[in-house]
Parts: sequence; C-alpha cells; structure tokens
Amino acid sequence: MRQTSRRRFLKALGVGAVAGAVHLATGRGLAAGKRKKPNFVFILVDDLGWADLGCYGSTFHETPNLDRLARSGVRFTDGYAAHPVCSPTRAAIMTGKNPARVGITDWIPGHNPRNRKLLGPADTHNLPLAEVTLAEALKAGGYKTFFAGKWHLCAAGAKGFFPEDQGFDVNKGGHHKGSPPGGYYTPYRNPKLTDGPAGEYLTDRLTDETIGFLERHGDEPFLAYLAFYTVHTPIQACKRHAARFEAKRAKLPALAGPAQTKEHDGWTKMRQDNAAYATMVHAMDENVGRVLKALDRLGLADNTVVIFTSDNGGRATLYRNGGPTCNLPLRAGKGWCYEGGIRVPLIVRAPGVTPAGQTCSVPAYSADFYPTVLELAGLPPRPAQHVDGVSLVPALKGGKQLGREEIVWHYPHYHGSAWTPGSAIRAGDWKLIRFYDKEKVELYNVREDLGERNELSAKHPDRTKELLARLEKYLESVHAQMPKPNPKAPKQ
Repeated sequence: MRQTSRRRFLKALGVGAVAGAVHLATGRGLAAGKRKKPNFVFILVDDLGWADLGCYGSTFHETPNLDRLARSGVRFTDGYAAHPVCSPTRAAIMTGKNPARVGITDWIPGHNPRNRKLLGPADTHNLPLAEVTLAEALKAGGYKTFFAGKWHLCAAGAKGFFPEDQGFDVNKGGHHKGSPPGGYYTPYRNPKLTDGPAGEYLTDRLTDETIGFLERHGDEPFLAYLAFYTVHTPIQACKRHAARFEAKRAKLPALAGPAQTKEHDGWTKMRQDNAAYATMVHAMDENVGRVLKALDRLGLADNTVVIFTSDNGGRATLYRNGGPTCNLPLRAGKGWCYEGGIRVPLIVRAPGVTPAGQTCSVPAYSADFYPTVLELAGLPPRPAQHVDGVSLVPALKGGKQLGREEIVWHYPHYHGSAWTPGSAIRAGDWKLIRFYDKEKVELYNVREDLGERNELSAKHPDRTKELLARLEKYLESVHAQMPKPNPKAPKQ
C-alpha cells in the first residue's frame, strides 16, 4: 500500500477505533471509575543482560531505581527478547510478530561472510510500511506518540522508514545507526538529534527529551517510547560515576577460576567487573529514576503503565575475548540462542492491574507487548497484526499461564559473538536448539537446568524429535528464510 493511501486508511481507522474503545475498570490507578485512557512509558535498553540488574542478582552493578520499580510491579523471571540481536527484536515490539515472519532476521545491515559453510539469507533492511505498528495503533486510538533514542529499523540512506514515518509524532535521535555515531558525549553526529552543551551525556539527553514530552503532553493520553542507546558499544564510561566503580572493581576478590571460558568457537566472560560498563548501567538506572520521578511530580504515575526491558541478552561472548558483562548463571550472551542471548529483564508496573512486588515465571517475549498495550489501553485487539503475540494481562494479574504453546527464535546468520546459523524453540520447560552449520541439535530442560549444561537429546529422543518437528513446522508456516550451502566455502 502506498504511504499516502496508508495514512488515509489509518486516519479513517482511527475514528472507529476511538469510538469503539473499551476502557478498563480494575480498581485503583488505571481505573477507579475514570474514563481517561492510561498512558504508557516504554523503556527499552540496548544489550542489557538478564543478570545486569540488582533485582536479577547483580552485586557489581547498582540499579536502585529499577529495583524499586520491580518492587512496585511485576518482575518476569522468564522474559525473553524475540531475537538474540537488536533490529529483529525491535521489529517484533513494533509489529507484534515474530522476526522470522517480518523477514528481519539480523541486525541491520548484518554480517554475512562469504567464506563460511553457509550463506545467510537476504533479510529485510527496512521495517515494512505495510505493518501497522504499535505506535500507529495507539495513535489511531487517540494517543500522542513520542520516540527517543535508538531506532535501527531501516537501512543507511533509506527515506520514509524512520519513527516519524511509523506512527510517532515526535522523533528524538532515532535513525538507521545501531550505535551512537558520535559516542555517548556531544557532539552526537546524529541527524535526528541536535548537539548539546559541552560534556552532555547522551543517556541524560534522551531522558531530558522524554521528560520534556511528558511535561508538554501529560494532559492527553500518550506513548513515550524511550529506547536508550546504552549499554551498546562503545563502552564509554559515564564520568560522574567512573571513580565509584573503579574503586569497587579494585576491591573485588581474585577470581577462583578463569576470567573467560570457551563457548563453541568463542569465549564468554565469567564475572561482572567492567567498571566503565557498570557506570553505563548505573547512569541508565539513574535516568529511569528521573522519568519515574517526573511521572510522580506531574501527577501521572497512577495512570501510567511502565514497561522496562532489553532488546537482547548481555554482550558476554565474542570470538577472541568475552564481552563487557557476564550473564551467569545463564549460558553465553548476545547473538546466541542459549538463555544468555535471549533471556532479558522485564518489569511491568500497571497501576490497578499489577500487584506490587509480584514475581512471574510465565514465559513472555517481545511480540507480546503489542496486544498487552492494546488491552490495557482499552482498544480493540488487532489479531491479524500482532499474530505472534499474546496479551500479558492475565500474567500481570497473577495468572500462571497464557495459553501459548511455544516461543521460537530464528537466527539464520553468522554473528561476531561466534554464533553460527541456527534456531530454537521453547515449549513448557523444554528447549531445543538447532545448529545448521554444526548439523546438530541440543535439548535442555531450562526450568531444572537454567545454565543449559545438561544436554538431553540422547536421553529424550522422542521429545527431541517432537520439538524439532514443531520448530520446522512453525518456521515453514511463517515462510522463514533459511541459510543455504555456500558453494565457494573452503573445505573443512
């Protein structure tokens, strides 16, 4: 559909969506008899690991504001990114679809070596305009929409695929780059963000822009989507916290074992002790706290849903040396379909819906945010759009199941983490990973073996066969693109 026709279609759709909106009535906060739609603050951190927060077990990093947020809402233990790298997960959040269905299966533009056993498929480099994004759905429902930070859902030189073309009224900093082109200090060299005063830190600036939006538009329903560039490389310390974490690192005891361990063809870091990275985590937490305080100050907190998560697991595994963080007890890191690459922090506070201090072990993933937000907003679902997501509202209220049978990850490309093309499926407590390059499968019970150290395919051949068949059936159903043999690959 051409862009102009599409905009007319969405505008017309918005009239019916607003007229047909059904509002929640769940007690205090989002309800209390109010007819006002709830607001949404969606905070997405780049490359933040599951174990990087205090409320998820970190003792080196300090995240007091997020720890408080977890105590005031629901903390998911089994929250997942839709993919082990960034762009596909961001596509899943925007569309409610598995990245394999959208066709974005690698970071944009990705890395496709020509000298390996397999050739990765030619994936999509622009989020298709035919997709009705979460922002567009909310905008059609009467919401003001704001974006700040990392977009990374279009190719270099692309026009018409930025946040402002995908449903956001305001865009501060979202363009094609996956890492901040000027680093974390101004000048930012960002075509969608003006430079700040000398010494300004990017994480602070994006928060300033977000708070400014809240101050200007707090009297109307809004979506504020804050997608921090941090803690993505370059690992560049927040200077105001540098001395604190350098001193903390100096006091760490000597490691009892190796600093890194072998992971297939790569190496994984075995302890959180990177002071510069810790300052980035702490500055991010500090700025989350600023947003939460702004909601309180403006009288918006009791009617605002806050969702906090990451786009993939922490960067712990690389070819030559481990990355800047450690995901233990999870295995591996960003780029991998082991838990360290896909399990992420997920905290939701929905006043009047979420009991304070609840911990939820229901598996949830990025495609679920779309139907969840629509339900909380009292807007009609769009099942043909968010076809791979399910609403998390039952889990937010304390439910133990969502009725979903499986979650599938598909990463048919090579990655700098030493990952080789593969896919994975989790069904119940069981998880199967298929490695196309290695021509093997692995089976784990992730409830009993969180670290995925006890490989069970030989012990459970029937379950292995069943999960492999389910994985293949799902990938076929979404027309997933697959890697192909490389005729020019060097002989093994």
